[in-house]
Amino acid sequence: MIDLSSTVVPFAPPAPVVPAPDAATILIVDDEPVVLTALKFTLEREGFHIVSCTSPLKALAILHERDFAVIISDQRMPEMMGLDFLVESRRLRPHASRILITAVLALPTIVDAINKGEIFRFVAKPWLREELVATVRNAVHRHELVTHNEVLQAETQRLNTELTDANAALEAKVRDLEQQRQRLDHANRELAENYEHSLELCRRILTTYDPVLGGQAKTLVEFATQMAATDKFTDDERHALRTAAWLCDLGLIGVPREMLRAFRQKTDQLSERERAMLHNHPVYGQTLAALVDSRADVGEVIRAHHECYDGQGYPDGLAGDAIPWAARCLAVAVGFVESGLTKTAAIDALLAKSGTAYDPEAVRLFLKVSNLVQLPKQVREIMLHELEPGMVLANGIYSPHGLLLIGEGQSLSPGTIAKIRSHNQSTPISQRLLVYL
Repeated sequence: MIDLSSTVVPFAPPAPVVPAPDAATILIVDDEPVVLTALKFTLEREGFHIVSCTSPLKALAILHERDFAVIISDQRMPEMMGLDFLVESRRLRPHASRILITAVLALPTIVDAINKGEIFRFVAKPWLREELVATVRNAVHRHELVTHNEVLQAETQRLNTELTDANAALEAKVRDLEQQRQRLDHANRELAENYEHSLELCRRILTTYDPVLGGQAKTLVEFATQMAATDKFTDDERHALRTAAWLCDLGLIGVPREMLRAFRQKTDQLSERERAMLHNHPVYGQTLAALVDSRADVGEVIRAHHECYDGQGYPDGLAGDAIPWAARCLAVAVGFVESGLTKTAAIDALLAKSGTAYDPEAVRLFLKVSNLVQLPKQVREIMLHELEPGMVLANGIYSPHGLLLIGEGQSLSPGTIAKIRSHNQSTPISQRLLVYL
């Protein structure tokens, strides 16, 4: 007989506790009804759902149909030993926590069964109620952790699969985008080459019409490229300056050759009608250039490249900052190239017209980047907005009327620079600005 003295329920048991709907379900297997009843009563009082069975074979049949959080089994049963039953239940319900109740099994066997995962814990007979309840609660908690972990693993696996699929789709998308980029780059290269070919074709047309115009266009492009390489332009202005240098004389194709030669050699003998035709060639050039490059700023630079800083140019009589900056720079290059003078004389002519025909800053930029004038090694040419405190002037600064503003060798202070720029606002300073390195 089994001693149940420590587990005997009082003769007047309280009303059974109704388990919560989400309470853990426990399977108890014991061939002795008294023990089974005691276990069931004890655990039901703790709020667990209890399914009891006196036959381990019937219990296995139940395990085929439903899951349990905890499986409790006695060791010595006629149909099957408890440890064997729990090993088989592990195969059916691997996540269930298995507890063996025994009074006779050797401790090494039980420890080995625990280490192999066949049982979660064992309870020795006779058991203490508190120990039994604590063991069952731990077993329930272990089942919750295992099942939750399985859910997490399944979710992780699902997410990993989705991530793998997403990565594969992303890689395919990246490959597609890379192929599209390569095709786009190729198309852009072809477009750029075709664009350059179009510009060169226009220059050859000019050369065929008048070799002088073709040669001047090539030189203009070189000067425009040098100026555009500085940081004095936006990207749009750089493009407009260089393109306009190629195309600015296209409008002269409509001018008779004899009139063009007369314009170069005997300008004062042109009639008003002939002079008006020549003065309209930037407008014709703007129209023709639109067939090669439709950007509005390119056409505006071509139209304005013969405007004068003082408003005495053509075709629109623009003045000062109303003339696009790129057009003001191109006008200086055009003035130098079309002057027909020697290099020194052409530079002197630019400086003489600085502040009237030409923007002084555009003249200074042209002389700075073109390297047409050899300066001493310790001297460099700068633009007005590049003046900084501490610079020492290598030449004096004069007003257009010859008044000395700042003497040679003077170190510039913030106040001095402010006065120079203020004077330039009212009366443009047209000379070159040279400073010592």
